[in-house]
Formats: sequence, C-alpha cells, structure tokens
Amino acid sequence: MKFSLSLLFLSFTVANAFIQSSLPVSKPSFSGKNIIKMDAAASEDAFVPDMDRRKLMNSILLGSVGLTVAGLGGPYLYFFVPKGSGGSGGGIPAKDALGNDITVDGWTSTHNAGDRSLVQGLKGDATYLIVKEDKSIEEYGINAVCTHLGCVVPWNQAEKKYICPCHGSQYDGTGKVVRGPAPLSLALAHVDTPDGKVVLRPWTETDFRTDLPPWWK
Repeated sequence: MKFSLSLLFLSFTVANAFIQSSLPVSKPSFSGKNIIKMDAAASEDAFVPDMDRRKLMNSILLGSVGLTVAGLGGPYLYFFVPKGSGGSGGGIPAKDALGNDITVDGWTSTHNAGDRSLVQGLKGDATYLIVKEDKSIEEYGINAVCTHLGCVVPWNQAEKKYICPCHGSQYDGTGKVVRGPAPLSLALAHVDTPDGKVVLRPWTETDFRTDLPPWWK
C-alpha cells in the first residue's frame, strides 16, 4: 500500500513538472502605443522646426539651387544669342574679308563710285555695299544669298544685274527679282554710318521695291 502511494505521488510530480515545462513562457510585450510613448519621451528635448520654419528653409534651399543653376546656365544660353546688339538699334559693324570693321573713309578710299562689293553682314551673310556717285555709301545693303537655293549671287557689271551662276536667276540693281527660278527678291539691310563706321541693321519695314512686308523678317 505504501509502495502504491509512493508511486502515485511520483507520477503526479512528474506530470506536474511536464505540464509546467510545456506551458508557454510569457514575455514582456511592447505595443505600438508604448513605442510611440518611448519615442516621444526620447525625443522630448530634440528640436523640431515648425511649419513656418520649414517653409523658410525650403525657400532658402530652392533659392540657392536656382541661383546656382542660373549662374551655370546663363553663359550657356548667352552662347546662342545672336551677336551684334548695341549701337544703332541692334546693328552690327560690317566687316571686310579679314574680319576688320569697315569705316566710311577706309571703304570709299579703295572703292570707286558705282562699286558693289561684298562685306560680312547680318548673321554672317555676304552683303553688298554700294558706293554712290557722290562717294557716299548707299543707305541699304543687299544680301547676296540667292532666294532659290542659297548660292551667292555676283554682280554683273556688263548686264547691270545680279545673276546667279547656279540656275540663272536674275535681280536688278536694287536686288529685286526679275527672272526666276528665284521666287523672291534679295533681302535688304539698313546701312548706317555712326561716327564714320559702317553698321548694318535689320530691315523690318515695307520693302520699297515691292511695297510688301519683308519676307525675311
């Protein structure tokens, strides 16, 4: 009888130990609220800028970036701006074959009355300067680029015309087209002589040869 009770007690002890070891061990848990509270407590003393300060800081940042981009991009954009702005209403100095600025005295001393010779004009196009009978320079220059396919048209002194060597287009002494296949007259440019310098500027008003708006504007 004593042996049976001892065996029963031992079985109960082993079973109880097994049950205790099988039970899950509870661990302290942290909910989202606890984490938020801990984060808030940890950052209680940290500096957090308010909305106005954030806007100010963003404005300063954007302004700095904008100034930097403008400083770098300005010279790049300026490269594509046509040269020649400045005196005489946006005109540019006429240049000779060597790239030197042309003066009235210098030009008329080497070009006789009635002479039509080429200079470098607006946009770098070859342009005729015309010396009048009184040895002054005509108030307009004639662009030498043919309006057919872009050949440079020479002045034919014998014919008193500009005659294109490519396809035979002809223009009178003012550059007005008188024979095709060129569809349009040669472009014009104003010729000014401020301070004795020869300056070319765009012709934007009515074409005096056709009484029409300039096609090259």
